[in-house]
Amino acid sequence: MTVPDFDSAIPETASPEVEFISLSHLNPSTELNPVPTRGIDLAYFRRYVAALEEGGYDYTLLPYGSNSADSFVVASAVGQLTERIRPIVALRPNTTFPTVGAQKLATLDQLTEGRAVVHLISGGSDAEQARQGDYLPKERRYARTSEYVDVLRRSWTESAPFSHDGEFYRFDDFGPGFAPYASPIPISIGGQSDEAFQVGGEKADIFSFWGEPLDDLRSEIERVNGIARASGRTTLPRIWVTFRPIIARTDELAWEKAHDYVAKVAESFQKYAGRMIGKGAPQNVGSKRALAFANRSELYDRALWTKTAAVTGAAGASTALVGSPETVAAAILDYVDRGASLVSIRGYDTLADAVDYGRYVLPLVRQEIAHRRETGRRGTLQAEHLGNYAPEYSRYATAGQA
Repeated sequence: MTVPDFDSAIPETASPEVEFISLSHLNPSTELNPVPTRGIDLAYFRRYVAALEEGGYDYTLLPYGSNSADSFVVASAVGQLTERIRPIVALRPNTTFPTVGAQKLATLDQLTEGRAVVHLISGGSDAEQARQGDYLPKERRYARTSEYVDVLRRSWTESAPFSHDGEFYRFDDFGPGFAPYASPIPISIGGQSDEAFQVGGEKADIFSFWGEPLDDLRSEIERVNGIARASGRTTLPRIWVTFRPIIARTDELAWEKAHDYVAKVAESFQKYAGRMIGKGAPQNVGSKRALAFANRSELYDRALWTKTAAVTGAAGASTALVGSPETVAAAILDYVDRGASLVSIRGYDTLADAVDYGRYVLPLVRQEIAHRRETGRRGTLQAEHLGNYAPEYSRYATAGQA
């Protein structure tokens, strides 16, 4: 692998800021050690959310599934248990009528004094959508999301009652709706289909990606930005990218942990995942894309590892960054240099990893961003911690494999 030229010039594509997202876990069951639970372990949940606040995270995602806790209720709890963390509500348009969704989100925003964010999930699996009575074809779900966004924003901003007669929603004389705390709530959209890019580029405040090779992600960012510009937007969507870091004191120790983790994750997936996501090849383009990267190579760029995606069928955000805190922080900065300004990191040993990221990774990234802001130049972290650009790293990555 050719070592890139890590000079001190800040790339033109680099984001001047970075904020961190985690995912809130409700109980101690993990992919490494699935254990039976009643769903919510309140003491654990409080500890987890407190760890995010203490660790310096900016946001936490409250996921949604047909067999999971309600994201709105959990987001409200997060808002009351923290002072600074912004709760991101994962919302499927098929589950909540848009005017009701607008009301619920505005209520959350008022209760948290302007911290609410919403991530709209159009739906990537027919089987999962059908579990809650949604039989709309996949290619039409993003059209519904587009209409949903329009109704949300009108509900938050119209000063007089309004009516709507669209393809998916119809109502008369709604409003004025319950207003957010101070300004419209940020709307995030993700996905890799053509429809996802179109809706996200035209209307999203945030567009989210799973972690993938640097050059491929940059092409996707350019694609969504091109759609945004073509639609007349002057403000481009913020870019959100998600990873599952595996860290230890050194790169070598991190790889020992990674090989142990992937074996346990593969075993857990074989036992439990089929009950939740169904069998067969994934329908969504994001999972297909992640599996294609995994089939091509296990290692990309400085620290991106795809085997965690391969053993889980890329059923969700599953690509890892492996290495010491310095190597992983440098890898995150590589993505910041490509244009990401929101970085989601969540681990496999959920609470312990969240604490470790807050102690050892977030400060390194923030120190570099502060250095750039003060000097107008890049620091030395990326040049000094090469990861996969150094020959010994690939030896660690393959050591101990069967």
